[in-house]
Amino acid sequence: MTTTYSPHTAVIGGGICGLATAHRLARDGVRVTLLEASEQLGGLGTFFTYGDQAVERFYHCVMPTDDDLLALLDDVGLGDAVHWRKTTMGMIVGSRRHRFNSPLDLMRFTPLRVHERVRFGAVSLLLRHLGAGRDLDMLRTEDWLRRLYGSHIWEEFFAPMFGSKFGPSFGDVPALYLWQRLGRERNVATRGYPEGGYKAIIDALRVAIEDAGATIRTSSPVHRLHSTAEGCSLTLADGTVLEVDDVVSTVPLPQLRRLADADLAQCLPASDLRYQGVVTGVYFLRRRLSGHYWTPILRSGTEFDGVVEMSSLTGTEVHGGAHLVYVMRYTDRSSRLYRDEPDRIATRWTVQLRELFPELRAEDIESVRVFKAPFVEPVYPLGYLSARPPVAVPGTRLLLATTAHVYPDVTSWNSSVKLANHVADGLLGELSRRRAGEPVP
Repeated sequence: MTTTYSPHTAVIGGGICGLATAHRLARDGVRVTLLEASEQLGGLGTFFTYGDQAVERFYHCVMPTDDDLLALLDDVGLGDAVHWRKTTMGMIVGSRRHRFNSPLDLMRFTPLRVHERVRFGAVSLLLRHLGAGRDLDMLRTEDWLRRLYGSHIWEEFFAPMFGSKFGPSFGDVPALYLWQRLGRERNVATRGYPEGGYKAIIDALRVAIEDAGATIRTSSPVHRLHSTAEGCSLTLADGTVLEVDDVVSTVPLPQLRRLADADLAQCLPASDLRYQGVVTGVYFLRRRLSGHYWTPILRSGTEFDGVVEMSSLTGTEVHGGAHLVYVMRYTDRSSRLYRDEPDRIATRWTVQLRELFPELRAEDIESVRVFKAPFVEPVYPLGYLSARPPVAVPGTRLLLATTAHVYPDVTSWNSSVKLANHVADGLLGELSRRRAGEPVP
């Protein structure tokens, strides 16, 4: 008598990568249990309620090149729910605001000298071509951009921008990261936003996953994880023990180390990436600011270093007529800013925002919320392509699907879905070999 092989996989983490992984596996007949520590699914796509609207704590958009994410939206019936709009970019240097979208805008960009503006435009136009065929993974961003643009443009323009994103070691980030980012984003770009917000994506994924027979458990943090070549055991914070065949972990490696038991910890990658966290202020305003979707802020004395006017993409109707604006600062989770109280941050940032936009009156500000996330932007070292940890942890049935693995792609919902598909494909292939009784590599 033969028995049907019915594998059980646990997915740790209910962000977009965990949801996409669970969706793919469950759709292909795998028994799946997804475990999310918080009460909400979505990871960085979680939301809060403002009036009767669900609003993302952190800003998001869809790009036309996000093929993996768009395919997933098609799968869950949201392919036609993304509304597209052309967006623009501004720039604030010191106290002056600049448009930064066209050759004419560049020629009027007074923080750079005239000959530097010409050089900036020419090099930027050719930058993708100049990087083709080069080993940009082993080339420091600072070295590459200093050579192409000149030291003054690097110091006045790029260094503040990269410093705000990656912290003290910003110059050491591989040039490959910038080259990949240029392939996804432009100053003038068509961006998309789903009807119903990112909550609509999360809700549709939850329905699709559960309809495929999978189990989703929120408010279910994993307390301890054990994994060998024979199977896995997860002890939840409430004492429940879950025995499964395989585990896919989507949580950052520093968090995973705290979950792993002593035996598993020895099998995990030897070192962790450094991560930048983020502090975000979410403003509901009665008037728009500049109308640009994205405005970096350089040398202006503000604690935040960027403004995203989300309503330039979504319109104001979705938020009861209010203009939704995000201001943010990437920072290490141990920094003084990250550890500060949200109310204190909101008070300071409101003063600083009004200094940048003097036309913004106190009565124009309906509400301010401050949110934080500790693991947002990995700071990749030189040569990370060869140092990137494998998806499959040797000697175990643990698979990793984290932002440490999306490189050289830019961290985004699209790259997370792409990674989820890759990890799910590998696991499905292995399960097929197990069913057939073949040796598993």
